[in-house]
Amino acid sequence: MRENHKIVIGVDLDGVCADFYGRMREIAAEWFEKSIEELPPDVSYGLSEWGVLDRSQYESLHRFAVTQRELFSSMDMIAGARKYLRKLSDEGYRIRIITHRLYIHYFHASAVQQTVEWLDSHGIPYWDLCFMKEKEQVGADIYIEDTPDNILQLRERGLHTICFANSTNTHIAAPRALSWEETYFLVGDHTARYLKR
Repeated sequence: MRENHKIVIGVDLDGVCADFYGRMREIAAEWFEKSIEELPPDVSYGLSEWGVLDRSQYESLHRFAVTQRELFSSMDMIAGARKYLRKLSDEGYRIRIITHRLYIHYFHASAVQQTVEWLDSHGIPYWDLCFMKEKEQVGADIYIEDTPDNILQLRERGLHTICFANSTNTHIAAPRALSWEETYFLVGDHTARYLKR
């Protein structure tokens, strides 16, 4: 890696490192008083397939999930996240976690505490932890993201963004990764081209 310059990887949490949709499916089943089998695992952004009708209803579900079911500290880790982020960190990349979890007003302390607990308990390596919506402002060299609008906005600004594939972003073009192993190799490929400049 280029001397005196660590390549910064901006890594999203929900849907990339943490299984947001898997845990939210469990909580939504409880919230709507349905069996989990009634809620399809493949959803679009906004969760309309589960019966979420509008932003207000989503915010109510989200608030319940964070404040009553500790959503951010109770999600499973997406397979490979720890392994490959450790590999990237050991290879000299700077891991910068970027998340827009301060979504609910007046519950920021809970969101931050749950996030740090989750990262530490799962052994996720990182140098920086950023809670912000405008992810392009954190100055990463490579982004790993799953939210369609975020991916498009980052790419429109000329920022190299790997789409971590799930059912919400099937329409997003390459570079796409179906797993953390694929993500790791895509980061390496981009770095090799970056260092040739």
